[in-house]
Amino acid sequence: MKVLTYRYQAAAYHPYDPESPAVAAAVADAIRVADDRLIVEHVGSSAVPGCAGKGYIDLLVLYPPGELDAARRAVDGLGFQRQRSRDPFPEERPMRVGVVEWKAREYPVHAHIVSADAHEAAELLWFRDRLRSEHTLREAYEAEKRRILDSGVTDGVDYSYAKQTFIDGVVATKPRTHAAHH
Repeated sequence: MKVLTYRYQAAAYHPYDPESPAVAAAVADAIRVADDRLIVEHVGSSAVPGCAGKGYIDLLVLYPPGELDAARRAVDGLGFQRQRSRDPFPEERPMRVGVVEWKAREYPVHAHIVSADAHEAAELLWFRDRLRSEHTLREAYEAEKRRILDSGVTDGVDYSYAKQTFIDGVVATKPRTHAAHH
């Protein structure tokens, strides 16, 4: 799989693309071939059937604790690039970007590289699963994205920050698990 140069685009609202899961699976397979210790999960709107979004494929690349450098090397080795946006993720919790071709179309991909034991990883997966299982939550999320764009937000970083308020509100409802006391 060839990873092409990423091009930054204005935030937008695109209908769900039913090809997204196949694209995500192909990229995930390529990442796992590069390092079979990595677990790759499709997250974000493109991972939720029927959910409109920015038209990007978000992948959660989970590495074994202590193996961040190996995970970065595997993703970078495929041709993914460091972010060049105004406020990139730190290298301790990197996101890599790239574009892949699939059935004569280009798909922007964001690869979030996160330790498998990180609280953030569990929250991203929990939020994705809630969106998949709760139609009304998915509709509310889509409405929030339209509201943000209708307010005039076009910058991708600003859009992500605005959207995070909704996500944080949903994640705050996540039941907390408590460790057993001995």
